Amino acid sequence: MVILAIIQARTGSARLPGKMMKYIGDKTIIHHCIDQVKRARKVDRVVVATTTGGEDDKLVEMVKQSKCDVARGSSEDVLDRFYQAAKERNATTIVRVNGDCPFIDPVLIDETVQFFLDHHDEYDYVSNVHPPSVPDGYDVEVFTYEALERACRTADMKSQREHVTSAIWEHPESYRVGVFRHGEDLSHIRIVVDEQEDLEMLREIHAKLNGKAINLVNVMDVIRAYPDLLEINRKYKREEGYRKSLAEDRKV
Repeated sequence: MVILAIIQARTGSARLPGKMMKYIGDKTIIHHCIDQVKRARKVDRVVVATTTGGEDDKLVEMVKQSKCDVARGSSEDVLDRFYQAAKERNATTIVRVNGDCPFIDPVLIDETVQFFLDHHDEYDYVSNVHPPSVPDGYDVEVFTYEALERACRTADMKSQREHVTSAIWEHPESYRVGVFRHGEDLSHIRIVVDEQEDLEMLREIHAKLNGKAINLVNVMDVIRAYPDLLEINRKYKREEGYRKSLAEDRKV
């Protein structure tokens, strides 16, 4: 069994261009994300999946500086990018993490992976976000290589090619979909970097952590001590990009 974590990342971003290379403290967003995922004990390998576009050459260089594997593929067909990355590395189980989640918690990754392994006879796909119970930015999805291969072969909507796993979790009649729930519902909190305000908020949290480990427990301690931080990016809603894709969806 090979459990492969795939971090989805690219330089292009309509809302916050070049966000992967923005700094939070002394590290870029992508370096934070890589370091957090590498701390997960249930993950065997980590790869950053980016595009073949020249605009991502610098991102690839930065990832290699972190001594992390890189896979390059389609800029539009992200589902195929994931499939090729998993296939080339003989993955049996895939953990999907977004590069714009620099505070992703390795403990949450391990807990979600363990839940998936404990129920491997019951589920093809498990996440903590459908429905969400964790803050936006702590999303973990775990699924079989077979589910990814089938989704890549059958997904025929643009939104499904772009959002990778929607072809799986949108269809519980075709895939066995499970949910790993966090004890406390924190889904109203936003710890992801899509907008400038998100970046400002995470920089504030990072400064107030003052060297403490970046994990959900410590981040929530900061937020409870400084609840006004939530006002910085409160106006943005979860899954805005996905809803936009659905509104503009078409067959491919």
